[in-house]
Amino acid sequence: MPWWCWIVLGAALLGAEVVLPTDFFLVFFGAGALVIGLLVLAGVHPPVWTQWLLFAALSVTSLVLLRPRLRRALGKDRMAGHTELVGEVVIAGQAIPARGVGQGQLRGTVWKIHNVGDQPLQAGERCRVTSVEGLTLHVRSDT
Repeated sequence: MPWWCWIVLGAALLGAEVVLPTDFFLVFFGAGALVIGLLVLAGVHPPVWTQWLLFAALSVTSLVLLRPRLRRALGKDRMAGHTELVGEVVIAGQAIPARGVGQGQLRGTVWKIHNVGDQPLQAGERCRVTSVEGLTLHVRSDT
């Protein structure tokens, strides 16, 4: 395959990474295509099947090894959503023991809540959100 095909493929994949919400998958395939294109441009001319095999191996290996580090460095591993809910008042929908899990209502929506306090929550009791983990609100009694 000509070197410029690999460069075009790599540029297209990197461009797609910018435009689409792929969460850092295409960047490694784009970089792999660019590396293969540069190798062919530098005079290394393996058969086409070898180029595709190298492309796949390089892309998948870098994806597995580097993507977690990149996500961690950019702060993508932390749940960024719903942090605005910290400090909000939740109404317990049922009695929840200390360190127990149940349901509560916040802004008209039923949420899974985890009582992180040392005292049980009663049904209808007000509690405050201390942190959010995924779709679970960690709460303490408001009293």
